[in-house]
Amino acid sequence: MNIQYAQFHKAIFCFLSSVSPEEAMKWGESFDKLLSQKDGLDAFTKFLKTEFSEENIEFWMACEDYKKSKTTNELFPKAKTIYEMFIRKDAPKEVNLDFKTKEVTSQNIEQPVITTFDAAQNTVYRLMEQDSYPRFLRSDLYLNLVKGRNPGRPTLRRRSRSFTVNDFQGVRPDFTIWH
Repeated sequence: MNIQYAQFHKAIFCFLSSVSPEEAMKWGESFDKLLSQKDGLDAFTKFLKTEFSEENIEFWMACEDYKKSKTTNELFPKAKTIYEMFIRKDAPKEVNLDFKTKEVTSQNIEQPVITTFDAAQNTVYRLMEQDSYPRFLRSDLYLNLVKGRNPGRPTLRRRSRSFTVNDFQGVRPDFTIWH
């Protein structure tokens, strides 16, 4: 395991150590519930980074931020940034969209409105819900949180208490059985 990978995992696990098993269990109820809770969204984002597929959640969050724009003057620069970063062909963090959705979104950019990215955002949402979310629920990261294990430390097995070394003090081995 390379050092950067190990450091990244340590940072993930330290961050998530404050998540209760009950909170983590709620994330398994629905994808909406996961995304609606800050720690859930953070955990899912960190999981996607381990899979090198964080562009989907970053796009989804950028769209959520875009929809909070108060004025039409805010829409154009944000729309242009989102398009350049996630939608255009060979964008640095290009998301996987079908041809029709990409075309509609590209046309909407010319005169952006609050719903400009809705079709693309819904497509990416469904992709994450059907593909990434089930993998997240099966991941060690999530399963350790649900089990209440502090992911920052390895799981320790409890030693057997059935006997101790002191129980055998003064006992001499009987080697005659092997002759």
